[in-house]
Amino acid sequence: MINILILGASGQIAQWVVKALADRPDTALTLLVRNPKKLTSNEPGNARIVIGNVLDKKLLKQAMAGQDIVYANLTGEDLDKQAKAVIAAMQAAGVRRLIFVLSLGIYDEVPGKFGAWNRATIGEDLRPFRLAADAIEASGLQYTLVRPAWLMDEDEVDYELTPKGEPFKGTVVSRRSVGDLIAKVILSPDLHVGANLGVNKPNIDGDKPYFM
Repeated sequence: MINILILGASGQIAQWVVKALADRPDTALTLLVRNPKKLTSNEPGNARIVIGNVLDKKLLKQAMAGQDIVYANLTGEDLDKQAKAVIAAMQAAGVRRLIFVLSLGIYDEVPGKFGAWNRATIGEDLRPFRLAADAIEASGLQYTLVRPAWLMDEDEVDYELTPKGEPFKGTVVSRRSVGDLIAKVILSPDLHVGANLGVNKPNIDGDKPYFM
């Protein structure tokens, strides 16, 4: 049995992950959501719901107990503080495996005209994402960092990966594709340990995402 804590479980990528892991007899999900209004009433039978914020130390400590893997689907201008709270709770509970979703562009790794457009559009908002990445990489945890391209809602699984230090490829990726990668890592926890991965749909290049 794999015990999985999903932080930010009402997020759109997280919903694909929950769907992929739903009702599996070998997984037990703990879904932490900040806003109960985002619950669908269709949560799977292998899930329990926790309402609250990752910055609530007592709540996070309780949710962390007995977990094997933490998957964080968080965002916000305080993402670095959220990441540090997750790291501290994991270290205190002895939980080692972390999957954390960030963003493309945090290393200025997006080349060409698309990179320039991305910097101009979201560059100022990426600082807490970069600080979160730095904190996680220094934490000693068994992490996988995921840096998706601009997200789209197409119901498809089609993606490729680029490691940290290589130029980012493409412009977009489906939320379902990112969810597929995360579900695979959860079910095979030795996969991509210590990796920091860009995720994009292949062969979709351009000066900006097609929907912008």
